[in-house]
Amino acid sequence: MARTIEPVCKLCRREGMKLFLKGERCFTPKCAVERRAYPPGMHGAKRQRRNKSSDYGTQLREKQRARRIYGVLEAQFRRYFQEAARAPGMTGVNLLQLLERRLDNVVYRVGLADSRAQARQLVNHGHVTINGRANDIPSVVVKPGDLVAVSAVSAKKKYFKERSDLLRERRTPEWLQRDDANLSARVLGVPSRDQIDVTLNEQLIVEYYSR
Repeated sequence: MARTIEPVCKLCRREGMKLFLKGERCFTPKCAVERRAYPPGMHGAKRQRRNKSSDYGTQLREKQRARRIYGVLEAQFRRYFQEAARAPGMTGVNLLQLLERRLDNVVYRVGLADSRAQARQLVNHGHVTINGRANDIPSVVVKPGDLVAVSAVSAKKKYFKERSDLLRERRTPEWLQRDDANLSARVLGVPSRDQIDVTLNEQLIVEYYSR
């Protein structure tokens, strides 16, 4: 499991955009990108003023943004890309579809967690099931027809009881069908590109690995 031990707000500042790694904090004035909109470090403001980048640098930054948004380490991200390249269709879209269908991302998308990091923790601690079977591996890629749900034991915990009241405020992607009463979601299909609301240019990632 990807684990970041440095302050994650620095990652957003380094990428120059909100990656929504801190949940609700990202929507408040406390967001580091809004308070200090330049890269971290003692020379961050100077680098921001220069703001020049090669084609390689632009491609690298886009790849890093994708990795950090989904919380994936480099070796695992490269494996996702290789799998996407072998599949029929556009490699960049295939890559995003694989990342979106990770179990931790599904838990985040349906509103059971405020961030993907929190969703990974919920999965890792055994609170989530797939088709009724316990699963503690956040990187599992769900398939159309799978049912992702909170386990019966975990549903009685205070966190999930309070979470059920908040689900109505969270929008669920069209490729997922959420059941608020049972704290579950059915995977209706593979998400199309317009159903994946991440600000990424996946073609730059393809160019990075194809150079």
